Amino acid sequence: MIPSGPTTVDVILPLERSEDESAQLRAVARKLDIPKSRIKELRLRKHSIDARKRQIKVQLRIEAGIDEKLPPDPPLVAEYPHVKPGAKRALIVGCGPAGMFAALQCLKQGWKPIILERGKDASARRFDLGPIMKNGIVDPDSNYCFGEGGAGTFSDGKLYTRATKRGAVSDVYDTLVAHGAPRRILIDAHPHIGSNLLPNVVKSIRQSIIACGGEVRFQSKVTGCSIENGIIRSLIINGEEELEGDAVILATGHSARDIYRLLHENGILLEPKPFAVGVRIEHRQPLIDSLQYHYPIETERPRHLPAASYRLATKIRGRGVHSFCMCPGGFIVPASTEPGLLVVNGMSLSKRNSPFANSGMVVTVEPEDLAAYTEKHGALGGIYYQEDLEKAFHGDASERPPQVAPAQRVIDFLQRRDSSSLPETSYHRGIAPGRIDHLFESGIVDRLSEGLQEFGRKMRGYITEESALIGVESRTSSPVRIPRNSDTLRHPQISNLIPCGEGAGFAGGIVSAALDGIRCAEALDA
Repeated sequence: MIPSGPTTVDVILPLERSEDESAQLRAVARKLDIPKSRIKELRLRKHSIDARKRQIKVQLRIEAGIDEKLPPDPPLVAEYPHVKPGAKRALIVGCGPAGMFAALQCLKQGWKPIILERGKDASARRFDLGPIMKNGIVDPDSNYCFGEGGAGTFSDGKLYTRATKRGAVSDVYDTLVAHGAPRRILIDAHPHIGSNLLPNVVKSIRQSIIACGGEVRFQSKVTGCSIENGIIRSLIINGEEELEGDAVILATGHSARDIYRLLHENGILLEPKPFAVGVRIEHRQPLIDSLQYHYPIETERPRHLPAASYRLATKIRGRGVHSFCMCPGGFIVPASTEPGLLVVNGMSLSKRNSPFANSGMVVTVEPEDLAAYTEKHGALGGIYYQEDLEKAFHGDASERPPQVAPAQRVIDFLQRRDSSSLPETSYHRGIAPGRIDHLFESGIVDRLSEGLQEFGRKMRGYITEESALIGVESRTSSPVRIPRNSDTLRHPQISNLIPCGEGAGFAGGIVSAALDGIRCAEALDA
């Protein structure tokens, strides 16, 4: 006998009936073996599409009110304690997800967070994207990587993570919803916010921090530091202001190369770590839909189905080859942080309604693969390797205009030949024929080729004349780790320095970075 009150049940429905409330009601009643009349209310809690077979099904987790209505969900509110006079000061370098969530946690613990961000606020940052999109002019302090919200603000806002052991993922989602993210992220198995909605979310988080007595300082680039007896006493801002704090949470993201160099110059221990480099591979979205949902390409995607995504991975001669940051219904964007370098990344808007799909397609680089760079540059060898690739892909003015990316049809790349023409692209700066197979060393080219061929066998039709490789995708993760004690999370040499998030080598996405930010703030009181 099913007792009265809320009961949660998992049901599976065909795609075409998955949003039909009467079908949901019948399925729940059948699963619980009770009359439909006993179910007074249904509330969707989880939604996941299973497209592994031709008959697409939807897995639903539904909360049912048995014999009575469900109690209302508690409101998700953004309320934090106010900073008290004389509170300890945490200097947080970087206003990405790690830095912002560290700041919110600081408020909970009674610390005063002071976020130092080299870039601009999200609204002003949008205007700085215009010159790079129109003319290829890069602002080194305000771009797709630097500024409020970090690189995630303009790269889709994918929230799916496997980092569930680091903390409560649901708490991160709740915080985002409390600051304006759509409630749908609490339900979808692979949630995302969209680059059109994220700026308002990060602005709302900033307002929460400031309203409670924290500070968020934009255009505040850390250019130096004062270290005494293994403690950072102060940070130098923009080469002139000295700012004191009780602890430093370093949450810069993986592209702040000047910070790595600053640490290196001050004798602070750094370590090389694996990372990955490669390209963006771009297809027409209807092709990916047809491959993933098992219907003819000329068929229109059913309205209940989102733009299809994919995840591909293999290992070839000891190195991983895998898709990265796949953007269904998305765009390729210029993500360089310095003039004379070329980097591409992917993004999607909340509706994911671009006619294109793109994904990073990358090969793992281990520290031992960069012996010549390491011998010359030590732990920073990976950074110099990335820069050399980005210079090569950028080329000079005689080859192509700034930020116009070299591209090669996938078929031509596999057969090591020129592309006499290129397919249409979502990359606003444009693409030009280029020998991707010449711009990488042979170890990357060979593994990437073999990986693509394997993926073509897994997804028949993935390798096509109409897909292109566009490069270079070099900012998948940091090539440097800033070490920290596994218990205290503090740097082994600097007792009040807490390396945090992607830039320190301890996260790999919005949610994992946010979770790491929370942990690092908690470590302040350890």
